[in-house]
Amino acid sequence: MDPIKYFTFSMIISILGIRGILLNRRNIPIMSMPIESMLLAVNSNFLVFSVSSDDMMGQSFASLVPTVAAAESAIGLAIFVITFRVRGTIAVESINSIQG
Repeated sequence: MDPIKYFTFSMIISILGIRGILLNRRNIPIMSMPIESMLLAVNSNFLVFSVSSDDMMGQSFASLVPTVAAAESAIGLAIFVITFRVRGTIAVESINSIQG
């Protein structure tokens, strides 16, 4: 197994996720999608390190990453729904005015 190919794949996904966050700053749900892709990159890194070092710790962490991603998505969706009910929009420009 050549882990360099998999690390390169993970790095490309991570860079695309960072690029997606930096380029799309208008809509919050679309901004959360690149975060999920960066979690996918981290998850693939855990799996590759686990297989290349013959250790089960990376695979156990890889099983926890989807759990964290699901919790993050559920909390984010609840915040989006509440913000939309109060403000009528979920645009980033209107969210910036919420500062207390």
